[in-house]
Amino acid sequence: MVTPRIDLVEDVLPLAAIGSAYDGMAAGPAGMGRLWVTGAGRRIPNEPGLVMEIHQLRYFVRLAELGNFTRAAEMCHVAQPSLSQQIAKLERELGQPLFERLGRSVQLTEAGRQFQTRAVQILRLLDDTKAQLVDSPDQGKIVVGAIPTIAPYWLPRLLVRVAQAMPGLQIEVVEETTANLLKRIADGSVDLAILAVPVQAEQFFCESLFDEELQVVLPATHRLAVHSRLRLEMIQNEPFILLNETHCLTDNALTFCARHQWMPLVTAEIHQLLTVQELVRLGVGISLIPQMAATLDSHPGRIYRTLGDEPPKRSVGMGWNTMRFQTKRFQRLVNWLRQERERGELANWLTDPREG
Repeated sequence: MVTPRIDLVEDVLPLAAIGSAYDGMAAGPAGMGRLWVTGAGRRIPNEPGLVMEIHQLRYFVRLAELGNFTRAAEMCHVAQPSLSQQIAKLERELGQPLFERLGRSVQLTEAGRQFQTRAVQILRLLDDTKAQLVDSPDQGKIVVGAIPTIAPYWLPRLLVRVAQAMPGLQIEVVEETTANLLKRIADGSVDLAILAVPVQAEQFFCESLFDEELQVVLPATHRLAVHSRLRLEMIQNEPFILLNETHCLTDNALTFCARHQWMPLVTAEIHQLLTVQELVRLGVGISLIPQMAATLDSHPGRIYRTLGDEPPKRSVGMGWNTMRFQTKRFQRLVNWLRQERERGELANWLTDPREG
């Protein structure tokens, strides 16, 4: 009987770096470079001569995270048929299905869940090794992720300032909700997160950069528009428009309300902050909007007011994976942000739209 063989020629990691990817798969007696597929359960015919490549692992990890071929292909910047072919090739090489196909979505099989842990470890090791080899405080790329209620408003000003202070640094921007951003921080596809803090997550460190007021946004024709500052009791019977539960801004708003023993009448839950603002203009309801968005809103159909003597706030901060290698350029960016925070420059962007 000829034992199926898998040669891992990688871009260039030995099999010993992977270890046992799942139960029933173990290193052969010849050492690295060979795997024997054994044990009971469903199998995909193993094809000798197939090679496992790093881009297949990246596709696999992204598909496992998103559960959708189309979205995974978009995130990996490849065509969907190409990504599907590479996943199928990986499954043939390993001799087991990694995903259960459920219409347009997929779910990890037991083998897939075990392989995911190893794949993430391999990619993290490779990326950290590459980062160490090309480490420079003045050159290279850093991937910065931001949540949707920060990315369009504050992040562009940050990028302009970073380009002025560190012209050799290349910043790649990712916009994700908090949950997805934490996943990408964990798997190493995002280096630095800009989000509302604090955040509790494994191997994730965060610190505050500045506090930001959440302001009441009203239609310009609203009866309360004549007041320069609003009291809580003035708006308690007003219909509220909030972002849906995937956005942490909603948690900030509801936490403030609960602290004052009040639950707003929510008439709409929206995905985009711009949609919230437009619905307010049309008179559908009122909302709480971050100051950074209010500062940049010049539409005459909306006005913004401070709520109470102690208005609701959120803390905007930065965070990263404590288990990843911190390059010199990463450390330089973080230290620069801390210096700008101490000077009060980061908060200045909230009040002056010309800043940055």
